[in-house]
Amino acid sequence: MRRLIAGNWKMNGGMAEIAGYAAALREATVSADLLVCPPFPMLERFAALLAGSGIALGAQDCHAAPAGAHTGDVSAGLIAECGATFVILGHSERRADHGETNAEVCAKVQAALGAGLTPIVCVGETEAERDAGEAADVVKTQLRHSLPDGFAGLVAYEPVWAIGTGRTPTAPDITAMHATIRETLLARFGAAGEKISILYGGSVKPGNAASVLALPEVGGALVGGASLNAVDFLAIAAAAPPD
Repeated sequence: MRRLIAGNWKMNGGMAEIAGYAAALREATVSADLLVCPPFPMLERFAALLAGSGIALGAQDCHAAPAGAHTGDVSAGLIAECGATFVILGHSERRADHGETNAEVCAKVQAALGAGLTPIVCVGETEAERDAGEAADVVKTQLRHSLPDGFAGLVAYEPVWAIGTGRTPTAPDITAMHATIRETLLARFGAAGEKISILYGGSVKPGNAASVLALPEVGGALVGGASLNAVDFLAIAAAAPPD
């Protein structure tokens, strides 16, 4: 299984950084697929610099509607026109900061698929939900209501309490949750559920990448802060097991 290492820049970075970052990724040889998800204004510039490299480009969100009076939002179709092929949806920061519901995430997933984008749908529990023994139920509910029928994309498990905190769940915790996600996908989509890759996200960095990426059902990583530095991002990708 070839892993996907996706970098979520969030609301970070500047235009002056793009050329050097793209050049570093183009020059690297790693046994994983690479995906960069910068802020919207950087998409076209990144697309030009990564053209022909095999390195994928993605956005961090999209609107469910193809057009309309939605000030500040961006449609899936326009994202595709800018050269992106992926989009992150349902990230915990969108769910928390913007109040996005599972139904809204599902509508965005449908829009992304309709525009030819591959959605990466994020799920994960808060610290309070884990402490209450509700983690598995929370994630199952998110999966059932955030993924439309016929879903064709990826899922990213990101325990909310591990994002940007430097804390990482134990290997048994990650393995158990990824197994739960796989079981839920198989129950919902049958054989097609086996083909849906499950990424892990939540304080992934060069020091823990090898151990995380070697776990069962971990099809790659959704990397936050460590993806802003090309050296660190590539070190995570280099830690991926060979195909």
